Amino acid sequence: MRRNIIETVMGGVVLFIAVAFVVFVFRTTSLSNAGSDGYHVQVSFDDASGLTTGTDVRMAGVKIGTVTAQRLNPDTYFAEVTLGISNTVRLPSDSSARIIPDGLLGGNYVALEPGGADDYIADGGAIQFAQGSINVVDLLGRFIFSAADAASDQTPDAPQ
Repeated sequence: MRRNIIETVMGGVVLFIAVAFVVFVFRTTSLSNAGSDGYHVQVSFDDASGLTTGTDVRMAGVKIGTVTAQRLNPDTYFAEVTLGISNTVRLPSDSSARIIPDGLLGGNYVALEPGGADDYIADGGAIQFAQGSINVVDLLGRFIFSAADAASDQTPDAPQ
């Protein structure tokens, strides 16, 4: 009987620690209110690899929002990404967006670069200029194969 009480108490302690961990995660990552206190902007990328809901949106290296949703447009086959931007930041209508890797081993983030227009993007508006993510592995493979082709073209032919 005493063993059952100890097992029950230990199970309760494990459940309490699990609930405390979930609460800690939601408070530190701000997943519970991502994009709820700002306005939303749409961006279409040809390649949105590395973006997920909750990915940072930064301007000049400062986080100003998060990715709140993404879907594939069945007509254009582009990734349509919805960004939740803080109300304290007003984006000029000619702003641009790029997907940039966050370090060598880190994930990606959306970098916004403000334009110089006098009018601003409203809630539900769209960013017209966008550059998708760059596949570094593909880029490296192209570089290696082009270097190998260039080296084989420079070798002199054997005398006959």
